Amino acid sequence: MTPEAAMRLAIDLSDQVKGTTYPNPPVGAVILDRDGDVAGVGATAPQGGPHAEVLALRRAGERAVGGTAVVTLEPCNHHGRTPPCVDALLTAGVSAVVYAVADPNPLAAGGSARLTGSGVDTVSGVLADDVTGGPLREWLHKQRTGRPHVTWKYATSVDGRSAAADGSSQWITSEAARADVHRRRAVVDAIVVGTGTVLFDDPTLTARLPDGSLAERQPLRVVVGEREISSDARVLNDDSRTMVIRTRDPHEVIRALSDRTDVLLEGGPTLAGGFLRAGVIDRILAYVAPILLGGPIVAVDDIGVPSITHAQRWRFDGTERIGPDLRLSLVPG
Repeated sequence: MTPEAAMRLAIDLSDQVKGTTYPNPPVGAVILDRDGDVAGVGATAPQGGPHAEVLALRRAGERAVGGTAVVTLEPCNHHGRTPPCVDALLTAGVSAVVYAVADPNPLAAGGSARLTGSGVDTVSGVLADDVTGGPLREWLHKQRTGRPHVTWKYATSVDGRSAAADGSSQWITSEAARADVHRRRAVVDAIVVGTGTVLFDDPTLTARLPDGSLAERQPLRVVVGEREISSDARVLNDDSRTMVIRTRDPHEVIRALSDRTDVLLEGGPTLAGGFLRAGVIDRILAYVAPILLGGPIVAVDDIGVPSITHAQRWRFDGTERIGPDLRLSLVPG
């Protein structure tokens, strides 16, 4: 197996544990033996458990000697809840380490230099774009900015309407698109909506499996705004924890969620407009259905753009067919 192929496997492994490793990053690791065959694989365990490299080395055993470790993130070089991964790699006797992204945390960085100084060949940057735009996107953002990564998710008709003229919106997109949203809910740290969405739609904001049952992991449900919501609102049920923040200021919401990494904004057009005006949305996920609705109900309210020359500029970083719908991923241009 080539290092690139092994890195793709490591990325898949990290995707599988995304949402379960906080505050550690979801890392994937593959150990290749001397002949280039897979000897062991691993992904970051939940908090307090072993890191990806350690698990992969355990499974590889003696086959790791003289082999290559392929990891999505530079192996750590500090002693936190667990010993440094660099120690485990050196003890195992690997001859080379290939990683995608350098560790931006100054406390954990330096693994590559220490490996090189110990005679281990190191190669960096392999499939780095796939990792930074994939499983480590939100964690790297948190390390870089100190605040959670916010994704605004919405569903719309092809003419940009989030509901029909009478207010009905179930369902604009297909069952396949809704299932994709539930998979994403199951890995994020928090889902944010406004009081208007709670009062009008009465959502549960849970992550559900295809059979309708609750997923094992549920995000924190966050309701923001100044209006009172009913104590009987479904968002306050026992399916998950709920935080109510009495503010309309997006910056206050971000500060209240500062201990989180991956936040999903699912509010209506007013909340989305406020977050866009505040400049705290880091990614847009638009699920676009091939239907026309017309009418006045659009996906986002005023975002402070007086003319086309002042338009917010975003760029596509991914498009995918989800059933009959399109999922568009955009990041600031």
